Amino acid sequence: MASTVEIRPFRAAETDEVVALWTECGLVRPWNDPRKDIARKASVQPELFLVAVEGDRLVGTAMAGYDGHRGWLYYVAVKPDASGRGIGRALVFDAEAKLLALGCPKINILVRDGNVAAAEFWSRLGYTADASASLGRRLVDD
Repeated sequence: MASTVEIRPFRAAETDEVVALWTECGLVRPWNDPRKDIARKASVQPELFLVAVEGDRLVGTAMAGYDGHRGWLYYVAVKPDASGRGIGRALVFDAEAKLLALGCPKINILVRDGNVAAAEFWSRLGYTADASASLGRRLVDD
């Protein structure tokens, strides 16, 4: 990773940059409103919403959380032109350290079916597939 990359908590003024990054990385889905996701995270454990910044350029994100039983990571993204430099790995390791400091014993992640590149990234970091299925039920329509 470039030595000039800083990992720190998200700032509200970076919302547009974050939404643009998530869109560029293919993380935005029609059923999710990224601005609402950001606003929701800003109200719950905002210190666990991390950004990677290089100079004045936002190059990555990771949104973490801990519910007292398991930790989780969402919206792990790195600008494509900054990929392969260890920024994603650094974001994940920083989030892991913060979760561990909170007493978190395990982190769960979701990888969409067919996203081979993401599955390979997580595998390189030591994450393995659990014998379980992720089920969901929307409580609020975005």
